[in-house]
Amino acid sequence: MIILTLNCGSSSAKYQVFNWETKDILAVGIVEKVTIGGSFITHKAKGRDEVVFEKDCPTHTDAIELIIKTLTSKETGVIDDMSVIKAVGHRVLHGGMKFTKSVIVDESAMAAFNEVKDLGPLHNPANIMGIEAAQKVLPNVPHCAIMDTAWHQTMPSKSFMYAVPKEWYEKYQVRRYGFHGTSFLYTAKRAAVLLGQDPFKTNVVICHIGNGASVNAVKDGCSFDTSMGITPLEGLVMGTRSGDIDAALPFYVMRKTGMSAAEIETILNKKSGLLGLTGKHTDRRDIQSAAVGGDEQALLAQHIEAHRVKKYIGAYWAVLGRVDALVLTAGVGEFAWFMREKILDGLEGIGIVYDPRKNKLSCTRNTETLISKPESKIPIFVIPTDEELVMTEDAYALMKGAYDTHTHFTYSFQSKDYVNKGRAESLKHDLEKNPGLAEIIAKPK
Repeated sequence: MIILTLNCGSSSAKYQVFNWETKDILAVGIVEKVTIGGSFITHKAKGRDEVVFEKDCPTHTDAIELIIKTLTSKETGVIDDMSVIKAVGHRVLHGGMKFTKSVIVDESAMAAFNEVKDLGPLHNPANIMGIEAAQKVLPNVPHCAIMDTAWHQTMPSKSFMYAVPKEWYEKYQVRRYGFHGTSFLYTAKRAAVLLGQDPFKTNVVICHIGNGASVNAVKDGCSFDTSMGITPLEGLVMGTRSGDIDAALPFYVMRKTGMSAAEIETILNKKSGLLGLTGKHTDRRDIQSAAVGGDEQALLAQHIEAHRVKKYIGAYWAVLGRVDALVLTAGVGEFAWFMREKILDGLEGIGIVYDPRKNKLSCTRNTETLISKPESKIPIFVIPTDEELVMTEDAYALMKGAYDTHTHFTYSFQSKDYVNKGRAESLKHDLEKNPGLAEIIAKPK
């Protein structure tokens, strides 16, 4: 049985093909520059070299059709035809207050996604287009929506309510929603496995740091508080997003410049963050190179980003009362040792002590590592996230009628014996290049 997962952004469409019987990833890839011209697909099939080729995709339907052609062609394909695909899992950024778990997409679900698309203006329209495009191409299989916001529906009102007029909440659903839920679910469950603890008696702070970034306080295995808000703009400094600012700042700039609300929204979402601070960079590797080369603005951007993450770690340590582990994940969290270093420096006072050597050794997506010193009261794990696996398992369970909220549902990766076959194979190559990695691999207790 084959499960296809799709993650459609405003100008991209990521995909993964998973064989449920063998628990193997058959192919992964992404179509980029959808709708904007110069589209191309990057495709990697199991056991074969990566291929890249151009094909204009003016719509997401074209992108989905390109993915299907690539998956079934004699040259690049991994399946004979689309009839073997039995379910499709779609990432949906914003589900508003209606959804506490993944769902099979029907007319009412699509109506709900459209109702809240203003709450996720950069992502929800693309997610919706991706679902509609896939339904046209694959009309006879269940399409399942896996929502970033669902994980955070366990937050108490003291965490999610804003101190604004109550009718805003009642009429317009103004509240904190939080995002990166699929990543937080996976890493929270894996942290409990590594700690050897009941997941619902485990408190962790998770830092999902990529181009988009947020921090999650997990109490007794459930989301308790998170840094992103009604939209993914609040919280940490991100690639192009400002994160936390004084709420009066946009009004001040509007008065000074005459900019419209739409222009300010675009700047805060697409021209701020690290791009705004450096004037040209969003990739942390580029910023690191510039900082090492003496670019003071790049170095300042790093310190501002790390300072913000550090503040949230401390705040969530305070509200949780007890932290069993600190987790770093996503592209920057998994690979950028220099950013981890800046984030972790100075946290000894709350019992978080990292090992600089171990931190530099940890640079892989293929295993979980422990980078704290033995005397650290709070262990520090680097856990590569696997949002696609969560999407796949949710879609399969929904198709079989066996799915429920994560508090009443057990994932395969919650077993201490769980092995990701693809990552295990790739880890062999990582160890050849970086033998020291073996000594920091985190083992389940």
